[in-house]
Amino acid sequence: MKRTHLFIVGIYFLSSCRAEEGLNFPTYDGKDRVVSLSEKNFKQVLKKYDLLCLYYHEPVSSDKVTQKQFQLKEIVLELVAQVLEHKAIGFVMVDAKKEAKLAKKLGFDEEGSLYILKGDRTIEFDGEFAADVLVEFLLDLIEDPVEIISSKLEVQAFERIEDYIKLIGFFKSEDSEYYKAFEEAAEHFQPYIKFFATFDKGVAKKLSLKMNEVDFYEPFMDEPIAIPNKPYTEEELVEFVKEHQRPTLRRLRPEEMFETWEDDLNGIHIVAFAEKSDPDNQGGTIFPSPVTDTWPKDDP
Repeated sequence: MKRTHLFIVGIYFLSSCRAEEGLNFPTYDGKDRVVSLSEKNFKQVLKKYDLLCLYYHEPVSSDKVTQKQFQLKEIVLELVAQVLEHKAIGFVMVDAKKEAKLAKKLGFDEEGSLYILKGDRTIEFDGEFAADVLVEFLLDLIEDPVEIISSKLEVQAFERIEDYIKLIGFFKSEDSEYYKAFEEAAEHFQPYIKFFATFDKGVAKKLSLKMNEVDFYEPFMDEPIAIPNKPYTEEELVEFVKEHQRPTLRRLRPEEMFETWEDDLNGIHIVAFAEKSDPDNQGGTIFPSPVTDTWPKDDP
């Protein structure tokens, strides 16, 4: 059992959870939902859930500051587990020292990382370690990797998504071998990159799509790139997306903020800050560019 002061930490932490995301978190009820993962229970736990959210941590020392930091991470996971209790998502922790053999088997080498196991995929979470961010991230992961568009209203909604990389393809039906390749490719990038498909000729005409063609949209760019050499295999789609997934212009989002900061150009980022009400709506975007990172000396 966890020590009772974890409950107090949870109440304190809840007061700092952001309300603007629209997620109303309950008070931590004190029930343990996060378990320690070991070689002995790994297969049993893995079979039980569709997704396994795994925190790989260094051994907890006797230092009070380190213990407090660990407790805050633990309570975040407990809150997320409580909110998603009725979903097929498990929450576990792996001690880097006690379970070194298991960690090596799973390919974990960075202590303090959060991983999600989904089928044969391992997804590293590169976002803010906050309950609301994690809940939305995991809910996105349990959705279908491809969203189907079949009406004018859905086309309008698709066109309003401007701050994500997105792909859309036109296929004969869900049974098409080319749609299945597209769907399998989408699984490689879920939930960071949005994949859409249509089987409707009217929707395809509206979006200027030909049969078995896939268009690739960069964030904030109006005109897509038609992926060449259709129809495509899963491998060809994955290769193209990997080659083009570093956008010219992006919005800094909590679910991928650390991945964004790591993805620099020769150690350089240009960052623009703005209010959400900014008429240009460019707040929080990053412009990777081969320019100097030296700030003018008279800048505040």
